[in-house]
Amino acid sequence: MTSGERLRPVDLAREHGLSTQAIRNYEQAGILPDADRTPHGYRTYTARHAQALRAFLALMPAHGHQTATSIMQAVNRGAVEDALKIIDESHAQLLDDRRTLQAVENALRDLTPAAPPGPGVTFIGPLARKLGIRPATLRKWEQAGLVRPRRDRETGYRVYTAADVRDAQLAHQLRRGGYLLEQIAPLLDQVRAAGGLEPLEDALRDWHGRLSARGRAMLSGAAALDAYLRHVAA
Repeated sequence: MTSGERLRPVDLAREHGLSTQAIRNYEQAGILPDADRTPHGYRTYTARHAQALRAFLALMPAHGHQTATSIMQAVNRGAVEDALKIIDESHAQLLDDRRTLQAVENALRDLTPAAPPGPGVTFIGPLARKLGIRPATLRKWEQAGLVRPRRDRETGYRVYTAADVRDAQLAHQLRRGGYLLEQIAPLLDQVRAAGGLEPLEDALRDWHGRLSARGRAMLSGAAALDAYLRHVAA
């Protein structure tokens, strides 16, 4: 494709199995540069638009639709430094997710399934503060079956044993890893029923796989974006 060759929306769409409406939507969102118009009002695209589309579609698996959109919008308005900052922040988030996963694995290694719960108990406020969440979140988790505190007969307050705290910690870490409440609940049920943490091994392997896939996708996205930047600068 030569730099001066004119393309129709269908030409861009066909390469990626998209609809022509998707191409128009991407242009309207600033993901693609503004298209020229024929005297009859039809959009015409160039190799630059094709390269921009390839870059965006490569960035999406790495950074997500919203972040990939922000990156392309910044590039197309000439704010390359802003785009690079967004990418840096996304890489930092991936690193933070890796650290979170490591923290989960460390926590699991420290837990001994056969050990009886400790004598100490805590209440919803202190536990929420320890986890850095709101008490309402713990109540929501209770409704979903993630934690099962008992009620004090005299005060009616929720009382969390050491086992409840462990369940809350695991739920919190898995939520940070992107798992939904309905995915976490059966895992914790299996942990309680089995008296051990083996059911979480598959979840952790899947988590590792998803982080690795994001990391590889970031490499592909970076290469495609670099190609687009080189095309724009040419």
